[in-house]
Amino acid sequence: MNIKYMNLTQQQLDGFNVLHINEERIDAHNSSDLKAFIIDMIEEGEPNIVVQLQQVKFIDSSGLGALLAGFKHATAKSGKLALSNLQPQVLSMFELTRLNRVFEIYNNLDEATTSES
Repeated sequence: MNIKYMNLTQQQLDGFNVLHINEERIDAHNSSDLKAFIIDMIEEGEPNIVVQLQQVKFIDSSGLGALLAGFKHATAKSGKLALSNLQPQVLSMFELTRLNRVFEIYNNLDEATTSES
């Protein structure tokens, strides 16, 4: 996969594929890369994903849309896409759009990878 605009790293942890977003912004400039990367992960047989957002300080509607597309794709493949380590500014965007009711949002990776839901 050719990712031009995003710094992403993966890690296997307790049966989950953890996707670390090593960027301060998820916006129109890089959200299509994020969406493509998540969908490729799912198609390659990794439907349980935790997106770690600790470094992300800003997300716009295109970034929310990319994560939502990944969530829907994971769910369609009987998987799970959860979020962890959201900064307050990013969490407020999820609350404002009520997407915090759609996504499972965890304080840290340990909580995300040990949850039973």
